[in-house]
Amino acid sequence: MNYIPFEEYKRKWIFTHQSMPVAEEDYAEIKPMTEARGAQLWRDFVSTESPTPDHFGKGDWAATQSVWESSVNWQAPWEDEAELPEEFLAHFPWEDNVVVYFCYEKNNVIETRWSVFKKYWKNFLFYDDKPLLIGRKNKQVAMFEQNGIVKLGNRP
Repeated sequence: MNYIPFEEYKRKWIFTHQSMPVAEEDYAEIKPMTEARGAQLWRDFVSTESPTPDHFGKGDWAATQSVWESSVNWQAPWEDEAELPEEFLAHFPWEDNVVVYFCYEKNNVIETRWSVFKKYWKNFLFYDDKPLLIGRKNKQVAMFEQNGIVKLGNRP
């Protein structure tokens, strides 16, 4: 089994919060991974050594400055606007059905579609401790910082 039932996800409140509820029919598109599957994905796409973004080191692509090409403020739009910043969207020339992974840490990864992430990005960012947005077959990547900046780049 690759996913845990949405109802059992320990942070499901970020999608059921009264101020920003997700439409119930969209819950099926927000797929929290089991710890084992999330850890495997993390090893395959993010890091074989570091369990969280705070622990990225020399061997991790996310710790390499050359990976990150630009940065955009995501916090102001999170508070004032419905849409992701245009500069952010321009970095991701993805079709709406592209499978994406929102990686909080090694054991906390959510699979969804690009269209669902764009629609509910504010919910995903209730936790902003350097989560990574990665596309399954795409090199574009984003890391959201607590200071309100998102770094945009391309993973090797």
